[in-house]
Amino acid sequence: MLSISGLTHVYPNGTRALDGVDLSIGKGMFGLLGPNGAGKSTLMRAIATLQTPTSGSITFGDIDVVAEPQKLRRTLGYLPQDFGVYPRVSAADLLDHMAVLKGIADRGERKDTVETLLQQVNLWDVRRKAVAGYSGGMRQRFGIAQALIGQPQLIIVDEPTAGLDPEERNRFLNLLAEIGENVVVILSTHIVDDVSDLCPRMAVLAGGRILTEGAPSALIGELSGKVWKKTIDRADLDGERAAHQVISTRLAGGRTVIHVLADRNPGAGFEPVQGGLEDVYFSTLAASRRVAA
Repeated sequence: MLSISGLTHVYPNGTRALDGVDLSIGKGMFGLLGPNGAGKSTLMRAIATLQTPTSGSITFGDIDVVAEPQKLRRTLGYLPQDFGVYPRVSAADLLDHMAVLKGIADRGERKDTVETLLQQVNLWDVRRKAVAGYSGGMRQRFGIAQALIGQPQLIIVDEPTAGLDPEERNRFLNLLAEIGENVVVILSTHIVDDVSDLCPRMAVLAGGRILTEGAPSALIGELSGKVWKKTIDRADLDGERAAHQVISTRLAGGRTVIHVLADRNPGAGFEPVQGGLEDVYFSTLAASRRVAA
């Protein structure tokens, strides 16, 4: 179990990136959803022992992460949002090097580890190719392979599907789902579909604070009968926003489709719509902005 209590981080310029975050995360996939600048990467870096929070605590099992970062690193796998590679080193050689850094000293054990991981992430056929020449999806799969060295019990992946094409995204998410059955996996993303496809539990983070938390199905259920849809002209959008609680807009066929949150039919032209996780996300952010205003 990963337990986070009162976690706050203030950068030297005064920016409060985290503001009293409380979370308890058990085994399986946990989705951390939030817009760019929400504080997700700051939280992931704090958990991964890459920066010390200003205040608060992080524990993983019996490990005090803030006080004993080296203990956590022995059981941590981390795929950051951006990671660099040696430009002319093959995937096999780079994984072998990383296995040494992870403490796997025996050559035979490293060989078995590297071969198993390359096959698991479907990179065996290109193991002798330099990682710098991989496609975006292949690099992300290599990133997961390096994160799995040493059989970690806590795995953090930060914005892993950004920039991937649909086929690579599906392949990558399927790989994450397989990994996440018996360990703690935190998936940090701003892509709603990544969370809805994978995570039995999730939280929405914005402005450095946890705004809501729970099972996606339960959060969606709370919106049952409260989401309404209407197609309007773009010129009418400001009027609808003034009259109703508009939580999202999108273009369709040259017109604008709005989703409104209301306990009863907002009026002519509106029809009920089955809410989804995207509606949960947008309504949560909209409520937070109204409070801040």
